[in-house]
Amino acid sequence: MKTSDILFRRAVRADLPDIVRLLADDSLGATRESFQQPLPESYYAAFEAIDRDANNELVVADKDGKVVGTLQLTCIPYLTYKGSWRALIEGVRVDASMRGAGLGHRLIAHAIERARERGCKMVQLTSNKLRTDAIRFYESMGFIASHEGLKLSL
Repeated sequence: MKTSDILFRRAVRADLPDIVRLLADDSLGATRESFQQPLPESYYAAFEAIDRDANNELVVADKDGKVVGTLQLTCIPYLTYKGSWRALIEGVRVDASMRGAGLGHRLIAHAIERARERGCKMVQLTSNKLRTDAIRFYESMGFIASHEGLKLSL
């Protein structure tokens, strides 16, 4: 499948059902997302908070008006590394019909370029250890598992 006709753009509110569909479309997402119509209001509240925060970008990959990929890029100021900024990539998903066509690579490359444009000195992401294919993919793009990530559910 051709990915050269994909447009990367900031998400708009009308994209939210497609974004949640993508987030729910895997074994882990299916257990924690609620893709239903209408969507729970919490998704809209989160979208509004992300959209008004200048340090957040909710990005979609648009193919002929259809959302076929998404990620969230958050730029974070740090005191470490001499007070530099870093970018965090989260919620990366590619539509099942587009997997294996290079869209994921282009989507992550777009996020890395946006981080550079914003002056970030580092890009980081996390991936669930059960997503072994995703981890191999990120490593193929130069990401290194240099730290052990820990989470605490509240």
